[in-house]
Amino acid sequence: MTEIDRQPPLRVLQITDPHLMADDTGALLGVRTRDSLDAVIAQARRDHAAPDLILATGDIAQDGSETAYRLFADRLKAFDCGSAWIAGNHDDAEVLNCVAAEMNAGCRHLVVGGWQFVLLDSSVPGKVFGDLPGSELAFLEKTLADNPELPALIALHHHPVDIESEWMSAIGLQNRDDFWEIVDRFPQVRTVLWGHVHQEYDDYRKNVRLLATPSTCIQFKARSVRFSVEERAPGYRWFEMMANGDFTTGVRRAEDFTYELDTNSTGY
Repeated sequence: MTEIDRQPPLRVLQITDPHLMADDTGALLGVRTRDSLDAVIAQARRDHAAPDLILATGDIAQDGSETAYRLFADRLKAFDCGSAWIAGNHDDAEVLNCVAAEMNAGCRHLVVGGWQFVLLDSSVPGKVFGDLPGSELAFLEKTLADNPELPALIALHHHPVDIESEWMSAIGLQNRDDFWEIVDRFPQVRTVLWGHVHQEYDDYRKNVRLLATPSTCIQFKARSVRFSVEERAPGYRWFEMMANGDFTTGVRRAEDFTYELDTNSTGY
């Protein structure tokens, strides 16, 4: 057994799309987003109480308010570990980055437990769709080129593949071909992880595992033609990651959380 094989797994949680608001009663389609985040964190504390890292993959705030980001930081104190945040289409990236920097959650290349985590900002101010500007693509390429020996997880907010949901096709990553042209050249990339889609997704593209995760608030119906939500519990994703590049992952939901979802809404 090698030294790498003897290392304990790195424990990582992904928390995504809380859509928090400055208003303490703020709700999204009938779901109070503070309450649903609290329920998810309580579930994670029961099932995965001691993570080594938390990845927050966007839409942390619905209203882009500093209050929402500080509330999120406060909620993460339930875990004794660091976190890394990236912006989604509902976030104010500038405000998010300021609060994240204060919380030591603004690093976008982390090396932990024999893995590297590359976090990309795909948010476009005032737009729902995502795009990776040249600076982000250059950062991705250089980071992977400089660290060929480390298995890599790439995280962003917007989905870089078709998820068979017609209404979401136009609001994913617009320059996905540029993204994949880089990723395809670096075999150390093991997985690409995102938020935005408010549903579980698990597939492969070549040898790269593609993963999306339920929101901590409302859930979008999978494979829907038009905007549609479903009454599924909010959740999070867990990882156990070995330094040799192997990992296991799954989704847990706060099944005990009760709410009255506005299923007639045509948007959010």
